[in-house]
Amino acid sequence: MQEQVSDRLVGTLVDNRYAVRSKLARGGMSTVYLATDLRLERDVALKVLHPHLATDETFLDRLGREAKAAAKLSHPHVVGVLDQGNDGVTAYLVMEYIKGHTLRDVIRSKGALPPRLALALIDPVVEGLGEAHAAGLIHRDVKPENVLIADDGRIKIGDFGLARAVTTTTSTGALIGTVGYLSPELVLGKTADARSDIYSVGIMLYEMLTGQQPYDGEVPIQVAYQHVNETVGPPSALVPGLAAEMDELVQWCTANDPENRPVDGHALLQELRHIRTNLTNSELDLRPPAAVPAGQPNPTEIISRTNNPTAVLSSSLGRPQPQQPSRPPQAAQPPHALYPPGDLYPSDPRPMQYGQDVRSQSGAPASFPLSKRAQRKVDREDEKARSRAAATPVRSLREGNPRRRGILWVVALIIIALLATGAGWFFGMGPGASATIPAVANKSVAQAQQLLSQAGFQSRTNDVFDDDVPSGLVVGSEPAAGTQIRKFQPVALFVSKGPQLYELPKLAGGTLDQAKVALNQAEMALGNVTEKFDEAVAAGVVLAQDPAAGSPARHGTPVNLVVSKGPQPIPVPSVVGKEENDAVDAIEAAGLKADVASEEVFDRKIPEGSVVSQSPASGTLTKGGTVTLTISKGPKMIKVPSFVGKQASEARKGLEALGFKVEVNNILGGFFGTVRDQDPVDEEVPEGSVITLTVV
Repeated sequence: MQEQVSDRLVGTLVDNRYAVRSKLARGGMSTVYLATDLRLERDVALKVLHPHLATDETFLDRLGREAKAAAKLSHPHVVGVLDQGNDGVTAYLVMEYIKGHTLRDVIRSKGALPPRLALALIDPVVEGLGEAHAAGLIHRDVKPENVLIADDGRIKIGDFGLARAVTTTTSTGALIGTVGYLSPELVLGKTADARSDIYSVGIMLYEMLTGQQPYDGEVPIQVAYQHVNETVGPPSALVPGLAAEMDELVQWCTANDPENRPVDGHALLQELRHIRTNLTNSELDLRPPAAVPAGQPNPTEIISRTNNPTAVLSSSLGRPQPQQPSRPPQAAQPPHALYPPGDLYPSDPRPMQYGQDVRSQSGAPASFPLSKRAQRKVDREDEKARSRAAATPVRSLREGNPRRRGILWVVALIIIALLATGAGWFFGMGPGASATIPAVANKSVAQAQQLLSQAGFQSRTNDVFDDDVPSGLVVGSEPAAGTQIRKFQPVALFVSKGPQLYELPKLAGGTLDQAKVALNQAEMALGNVTEKFDEAVAAGVVLAQDPAAGSPARHGTPVNLVVSKGPQPIPVPSVVGKEENDAVDAIEAAGLKADVASEEVFDRKIPEGSVVSQSPASGTLTKGGTVTLTISKGPKMIKVPSFVGKQASEARKGLEALGFKVEVNNILGGFFGTVRDQDPVDEEVPEGSVITLTVV
C-alpha cells in the first residue's frame, strides 16, 4: 500500500537514473520510495538513508561492503539488492520492488492468526534466513515490517545488511534495532550471530499466534530490560488450546541463552516443518480468541548502552525489576476478555460445585456473569442431575441370595483376570507392544518394508521429491527412526522421486540485471559470470548460458553466464609521413578502414604523395572504424623576385614574407647596405628555400 505524501524527493531524479515516483514508508534509519530505473525501465524500491547517516563516510563505506555481500545472495525468499550509491547528500540502496503488503499489515488487520496460517507465513521467512546464514549474513532486524508479501503470494524478507552496517558505525554507546524483537545478547552488546535472528523470529511467531508482543513498556528501555531479565511465556497462556508443540517452538527460539536456541535458520526450518506435519487439523486450525489485540508498528530504535548494559537498564527503569512472568496468569483475566459473547466462558481450574460460595481476595462473593447460552447449559446439567438422583433407589427392595452374589463375584473376577491377561498379552507381546522404528533411510522400499515388518509394524508409502536421495530409495519415515511407538500404529515411508526439476528460463539477449531477476523468480542461483568481446552485441548483454534455456534443473541450480563486453577496441596506427599506399595498407591491416581526403595540401616537410595528417591521430576504434588520411602535395613553388640594387633590409623583409629563408653575404663589410647580387632570382623554387644576397 503506497503512502502518497508530499516529499522533497518525489518527482526528482536520483543519480541521473532513478525517477522517484512516490513515498512508500519511513523508518528509523531511512525512507523508502517507489522509483523507476530509467536505464532498465523497471520499478524498484529506493531506500534513502536519513541525512545523519548519509554524511558519515565510515558508515557509507561499511554500507557499501554490506550491500555487496547482500547482493550476492540470490534466493526466492530474500529481497534482492540491485544497486547502492551516493548522489551528493543522498545515500541510497536500490532493492527489488515487491508490490503488496507486509506481515505487519496482516497482523494489524487479522490480529492473532491460526497456527496453520502463522506457520505458513513464517516458513519462507525462516528458509530465506537459513540461506543467508549459510552465506555468512546476519539480518539483526527481523520484524513483521521487513517481511514483504507480494500480491501474487510470494513472501520475502528484506533489509539485509543495513542494521549491521549502522550498528558497526555507531559509537559503542548505542545499538540499532527494533526493541520489541532484540535478542538479549544484542541488548548487552555481545557478539551477535545467526541465533540472534532466530530469537527475533521466535518473538515474531509469538506475536502472530497471540496478536501481541510478549513484552511491553512505556519506554523502549523497559522492553529491552525484559528481554535480558525475563523469559518469554508460552503463547498458550493467551490462546487456550494451542498445541504444546507451538509453545515449545516459541520458547526454544526465544531462550535467553543463545546456546539453547536453534543454531541457524536451516535447523529451525527442519523442526518447524516437522511440527506442521505432525499437528492435527484441529490443532492447526485453532481459532485464537477474538479479543486478542493486533500488533502495532515497530520502528527501529536507537538505545544507549555502556560497558555495563544491565546497570543502565536498571537505572533507566528507576528501580530494580525482579524477574516475573511477562503476562498475568490466564485466570486473572475476566472471562469475557478472551471469549466472544455467546460462547461458554472457561471454568475455574479448581473443582467447584454449583452453589459453592466463591469469594474474591477481599472476601466478597466473586461475580462470574454467564451468557444466556452458558446459563441454559448449566440449567440443563442441573435438571439431568436431579433426574438421576430421583431415579436412584435409596435402598434395595430385595436383599438377594448371598450364595448367588458369591458366584457373581467369582465370575466377575474370572472375567477381570481374562481381560487383564489379554491386555497384558496385547500390550506386552501383541500389536499393542512398544517397539523401536528401525532406520530405513537410503534403503529400497522392499528392504524398508521388510525391516518394519520384522519389527512388527505395518507401513504405507508416500512419494516425495528429494534433492539428495536417489529416486526409488527411502528418504525417511514418520515417525522417525529410533522412535518408540505401539506396533498397531501406522508408519509412513517417504520414497524419493528424485529432485523436482524445472525448466531454466531463457537469459540470452537480456541484460545481466534482467538475468538476475529471472533467475531469482525461477528460484535458481547465479553461477560464474564471464565476459568476452563481441562485435555485434552491446556491452552488458547476455550472450550464452550454461545449462541452456529449457534444460530441466532443480531449484538452486547455479547458471553460468557469458556477458558481452561489446566490440573489441583496436589501437589506431600512426601513418603520418608514409606514402599513401603504404599508409592505407597499414590501417586496413589493423582491421580499420582508410578514407583518403579528396583535397591535398602543401607541406614544406612532407614530400608529395605522402600522408601529412590523419584523423583520429591516436586512441582506439572498433573493428571497421574509419581513419581519414590527408595527402601532401609537397612544398609550394614560389617565383623569387629580384631585389638587386635595393637595400638589404628591404630585400630580407620581402623574401621572408614570401616564405623564404635569407642568407646575407657582405662585401667590404656591407658598408652601403645595397644588394649587389641575388641567388636564385626570377625563377620558381620551393617555399622555404634559402635565398643568398650579396651586399656591398
